[in-house]
Amino acid sequence: MRWPGGWARLGPWRGHEDIAYLALGAQRPPSADTVDRCLRRLRTLGYTSVVTNALGLADTLPMVDAGFAVHERLHLLAHDLADIPAVTHSTRRARTADRPAVLELDHRAFQSFWRLDDEAMTSAIEATPTTRSRVVDAPADAGVALSGYAITGRSARKGYLQRVAVDPAVHGRGVGRSVVADALRWLRRHRAESALVNTQYDNEPALALYRSCGFRELPTGLCVMGRTL
Repeated sequence: MRWPGGWARLGPWRGHEDIAYLALGAQRPPSADTVDRCLRRLRTLGYTSVVTNALGLADTLPMVDAGFAVHERLHLLAHDLADIPAVTHSTRRARTADRPAVLELDHRAFQSFWRLDDEAMTSAIEATPTTRSRVVDAPADAGVALSGYAITGRSARKGYLQRVAVDPAVHGRGVGRSVVADALRWLRRHRAESALVNTQYDNEPALALYRSCGFRELPTGLCVMGRTL
C-alpha cells in the first residue's frame, strides 16, 4: 500500500498466523484514512492483532490516533565511524548453507517476540539497497556451529546494523565486539558517514556492547506499536 512519500507492507508476524506485521516506510507519515485501510485489510485476512516495525516519534502519532499503544520501547544509538575497535575474531561471508545455523543461533540469542523466522531474516537482508551478512564460526568446544552473525545495511551515506546476535554459549569471548567492529569497518570503507542500531530498553548486555564499541545513545528512541483488531 502506497501514498505520496511512503508505503506500508502487510504480512504475518514471524510465523504467527493470528498476529500481523505492519511495516511502514515513510518520509511522510500515513494519513488516518491510510491506517484505517490497513487495519480493515488485516481484519479481512483474519488477523486478531497487529504490531508495527520500529517507528520514530513522528510516525507514531497517526498510529496512536488509530488506537495503537506502545508495545516495546527501543534505544536508538549512533556511531560516527571515527574510532572503531579491533576485530579479534575472524568473520566470513554468510553462505546459503549457513541459513539453518544462523536461524538456530538467532533463536538462542533472542526472546521469542524478537526471533527471526526465515521470511523475516530475508526481509532484514533486503531492507537496504546494499547489505553484508557475516558469520563467526564457533570453536570446537562451543557445542554450536556458529558463534555470532551480523547483517549490516547501507543506504547512501548511512549505515545500519540490521541484526547482531551472539550465541549465549560464547558470551564474554569478544564475538559481539568483533562482528560489530567488522560491520563498522565495512561501512567506513564504503564511505558511510554514520551507523545506527537499536535495541530494547531492557537489553543491558547489548547496550553495554554498543557503548563499548563507541556508539552513543540518541535522545529520541524508537517504538514498536501494537493493538488488537
